[in-house]
Amino acid sequence: MEVAKKLCIFGAGGFGREVFNCFLEGLTDKRGELAKQVVFMVSDAHYAEKEIMGIQVIPLSLFEPKLYEVVIAISDPILRKKIVENLPIATTFGRIIHPSACISKWANIGEGSIITAGCIVTVNVKIGKHAHLNLQTSVGHDSVIGDYFTSAPGARINGHSNIGHSVYIGSNAALKEGINVCNEALIGMGAIVVKDITEKGVYVGNPALKLARKS
Repeated sequence: MEVAKKLCIFGAGGFGREVFNCFLEGLTDKRGELAKQVVFMVSDAHYAEKEIMGIQVIPLSLFEPKLYEVVIAISDPILRKKIVENLPIATTFGRIIHPSACISKWANIGEGSIITAGCIVTVNVKIGKHAHLNLQTSVGHDSVIGDYFTSAPGARINGHSNIGHSVYIGSNAALKEGINVCNEALIGMGAIVVKDITEKGVYVGNPALKLARKS
């Protein structure tokens, strides 16, 4: 991403630190100088450290939209949506794409999205706002992915899939070609999805089935 403002990474946990590393690896020169143009931001309730990995940490109460371009490094799609909705209306959002990611020039990536190392996004793919594609996720041709999507490492989405908003796909889960997934579904680690998912809930196994809710 181009840095016109300082980059503000909301979230200073494990993924937040990985996102900073992802950004840093995309810089070709003056890495130390440009790294100073990054801050972490956390909620006031979680503000304890003023610096992490040599990077300044600011509390949300000190956030000024005119100074920063934001990405949300929180893996939970529902929480990520709430954070975005509660930021000031003037907030602008960046995109971070690791240099090793293979992104087709015919793919469309929404604002605020983060694509990490080794990901593959092929032709005519549309990815919504504030999506996270974690390590080595692949998305096949002509797929549409909604806002606030999260994939864990190694997720596989085959072509012509249609993924709703706030969906989470676990590590090494795979979707058959042409699958539709409704909003707010959670697909567990290693699940194999061979039929459309039409109700939100947690889906696990091969083939993936919805877990019954405990009474």
